[in-house]
Amino acid sequence: MTFTKESLRINPELETERIVQGLREQVHEEMRRRGGVLGISGGVDSSVVLALCVRAFGAERVTPVMLPEKDSDPQSEMLARQVAGHFGVEPVLEIITPVLDGFGCYPRRDEAIRRMFPEYDASLGYKAKIVLPQNLLEDDTLNFFSLTIVTPAGAEKTRRLPTRELSEIVAASNFKQRTRMAMLYYHAELRNYAVIGTANKNEHDQGFFVKYGDGGVDIQPIAHLFKTQVYQLAEYLDVPLEIRTRPPTTDTYSAPTTQQEFFFRLPFELMDMLWYAQEHDIAIPEVARVLQIDAEQVERAYKDFTRKQRTTDYLRLPPVMLDNPASP
Repeated sequence: MTFTKESLRINPELETERIVQGLREQVHEEMRRRGGVLGISGGVDSSVVLALCVRAFGAERVTPVMLPEKDSDPQSEMLARQVAGHFGVEPVLEIITPVLDGFGCYPRRDEAIRRMFPEYDASLGYKAKIVLPQNLLEDDTLNFFSLTIVTPAGAEKTRRLPTRELSEIVAASNFKQRTRMAMLYYHAELRNYAVIGTANKNEHDQGFFVKYGDGGVDIQPIAHLFKTQVYQLAEYLDVPLEIRTRPPTTDTYSAPTTQQEFFFRLPFELMDMLWYAQEHDIAIPEVARVLQIDAEQVERAYKDFTRKQRTTDYLRLPPVMLDNPASP
């Protein structure tokens, strides 16, 4: 197989037609649902899926739902409204902060943060985020997480997260995705619609999602596409330029965090090429030559992809059915 920097190019027109047809067949014929509900965040993935759903079902049978909470970037709602208007659909706003307050999401998370930074107080303007090391190609560092807080004056402090505090912060923060999932199913059941997922291949296959949160959907129309391929569809589908040029963010933590900073550790343009090469067994020296990096750097990236997929296999497992009859 020839490996070039054009290896991830797709025909966006044909891919759009294929996905739209698949949405119609699965949602209308297999699931017997009238249309689609999806969460929109002002990001490129949900914007592309919104455009595909409008083509598949018609704008009158698509319900995009905005699901902000008090840590969300206000720009997300603004861009979500922009893309909804661009594709001729009326968005629904569901502010999930009261639900998260009921779950104790914020105090559970903040208790763990304060054990590391006693001065942390969200009510005074402190913000926080979780990050991974960013020097993946230069250092074969494992995926250890660090906690960064931002003081009201804008100063940053970072410490490596112990397992206990990491688990508490992540478990509490995952209330956000699971609350959104519940709200999407409310709107879907209200209308006899299907819940449409917005995860791309990077997120689904490397485990950048919450089980029964943003992973809890009826159909995943773009989970086979690398992020860079999603951008190709976005351009073809006329997703607003402001959304296509916005850095992908988690929009989960109060401090701004890019997806590269929080999870992927590499820019998508490079990561997608490396991952494609690994999946297609391209010789490492050839990969290094085309991408103009060292063979050792290619191997480090491959190890990271493999670790992420292996350690997140649990997230992609369906419920285990213990239905074999017991032996007499």
